[in-house]
Amino acid sequence: MKKLLNTLYVTTPEAYLTKDGENIVVSVKQEERFRIPIINIENIVCFSYMGATPGVMKLCGDNGVGLAFMTPKGQFIGRLQSPTRGNIYLRHRQHLIDGEPEKKLTLARLMIAAKIFNSRTVLTRFTRDYGNNPDVDFAIKQLYHIKNKCIGALTGEELLGIEGQAAHIYFGVLKNLLTQQKKDFDFSERNRRPPKDPFNAMLSFAYTLLANEISSALEGTGLDPYIGVFHKLRPGRASLALDIMEEFRAYLCDRFVLSLINRRQITARDFTDNGGVRMTDDARRKFIAAWQDRKRETIMHPFLKEKVAIGLLPHIQAMMLARYFRGDIEKYPVFIFR
Repeated sequence: MKKLLNTLYVTTPEAYLTKDGENIVVSVKQEERFRIPIINIENIVCFSYMGATPGVMKLCGDNGVGLAFMTPKGQFIGRLQSPTRGNIYLRHRQHLIDGEPEKKLTLARLMIAAKIFNSRTVLTRFTRDYGNNPDVDFAIKQLYHIKNKCIGALTGEELLGIEGQAAHIYFGVLKNLLTQQKKDFDFSERNRRPPKDPFNAMLSFAYTLLANEISSALEGTGLDPYIGVFHKLRPGRASLALDIMEEFRAYLCDRFVLSLINRRQITARDFTDNGGVRMTDDARRKFIAAWQDRKRETIMHPFLKEKVAIGLLPHIQAMMLARYFRGDIEKYPVFIFR
């Protein structure tokens, strides 16, 4: 159990929520593990199939507390909201901002600047741990100057061009961060649909997992994941989830893929090529197991200054974005990895 931003995250899969007076009680195998007065929280996010009693649901409804259910792996199941404080108010604010191009551009600038900053940090960490590399050092300098251009972007199209330039430089040197299996995972550029090499196949799979988790986090918060600020509206595309994902690509996905290769947890034998390179079923199982282990690790959140499980990061960013939309905070604090 973890309380952040007035939200209670119930991360134990066997947890069951009951009501005791005006308190929410979290029990595991009929043993009380945690309790909190309902007035101290505004949302509950439960990663459990066990669920909650109708009494808990009514207590949450009477006090305007949102109650969202996720699978233990983070897939959105559903959300209960009181009739007097429905999602409509938050989504109304989201729709209003969607009609304000300058506010959307301000948010998009922050998200893309964070993406470039975090990409650069992945490279600088490598040079710190393994020594200087001329190509990587040059890319680090280029990304520093490109990041600063984000703030001056006057249109979404200009910002898209800056993001593309940064991505080209970053992915152009990413293979230099391989310390093992360099020939088997040779990589020169980002490609997809279908991926043409094992490295890209792993990146695509990681990005898909992360996009689904962020989309679930947005649903659980009450935001519409399909109304983006950087990625344009497109039927069937969770544009806002892709926006927030920009902050996390380098930190959560790229470093994870590099780690799997450098630790030899995934090898060239784990891929097939049939009109496009893809992981075998066994490789995907290994990948997902390692992904879930990674999500259980904890870090010091750069904005909250609290230790949090990595798996909660999408939910924290979704909650802070909701607060920004509601006007509770002046600026949206993007995720920065140092």
